[in-house]
Amino acid sequence: MALRPDAVERPHPDRFHPDHRGYAECVAAHAAAVRAGQSGYLDPITGLFVITATAHLDRGACCDRGCRHCPYLGATDDD
Repeated sequence: MALRPDAVERPHPDRFHPDHRGYAECVAAHAAAVRAGQSGYLDPITGLFVITATAHLDRGACCDRGCRHCPYLGATDDD
């Protein structure tokens, strides 16, 4: 399965658009979790646990559930 070139740095814009409230905070929380080797982080807006792109990479394939940080170009992607 193909990988998005910026997959670890930012979420797929169709799944979490840069105009979304809290986008910068979520991207920062994701980056901190990746640096710390954590599998996820708590979304600063909702408090929900969000899986990091690196955790998805460790899984090895897309589950096609529309995950925010999925690094794969799966069946749900347009590009």
